[in-house]
Amino acid sequence: MKIMIVEDDGTLAKEIAAFLIKWGYETVAASDFTDILALFLKESPQLILLDVNLPYYDGFYWCGRIREVSKVPVIFISSRDDDRDKIMGIAQGADDYVGKPFHLEMLKAKIDAILRRTYQYKVKEQICLDHGLSFDVVSQILFCNGKEVELTRSERKIFAKLLENRPDVVFRDTLMMDLWNTNEYVSDGTLTTVISRMRSKLKAACGDDVVNTKKGQGYFIK
Repeated sequence: MKIMIVEDDGTLAKEIAAFLIKWGYETVAASDFTDILALFLKESPQLILLDVNLPYYDGFYWCGRIREVSKVPVIFISSRDDDRDKIMGIAQGADDYVGKPFHLEMLKAKIDAILRRTYQYKVKEQICLDHGLSFDVVSQILFCNGKEVELTRSERKIFAKLLENRPDVVFRDTLMMDLWNTNEYVSDGTLTTVISRMRSKLKAACGDDVVNTKKGQGYFIK
């Protein structure tokens, strides 16, 4: 399990990371706070520890942005322990709120509980396909024989939509509307390019075509 630490106190971030690594977790810590969403999309963690007081935009803002694209568990860690802040955190989609200072053992207990609750049905939430492919519904990560297939945000969204409707055809207009709902403008030509690029990645990974075309209508996965 990978945990993303978004904490501008470098000493505390390193302390948390070292403690979690000791317990077998993989960690990645933010160093540039201008675009936390980009770091999240790049790293695809299974849980985020998110400080409220951050440079540029606060943690509430970034939690809201992340919730637009993912249901990944988020735990706020903050010296702001007012009930209004806790309510704001939960309203933005956080799973828990831990006030500073805190014991690392207590933080780990909360992390363990949330990960167990979120991923205990991981087998059911992983869709297995032919050619050694499996798709994690929670993190929207595609694997081929256990190795991640690197997909862009748009490609993940499209692949998830095709799996959701499998084996039925998903019309091109439906796919474009789905992407527009995430504030990403996609034209007809752009969709063709994204599909083509995704197909190439899948064929390179597993050696076969996975996404099929229904001429003049859309795409489907058998």
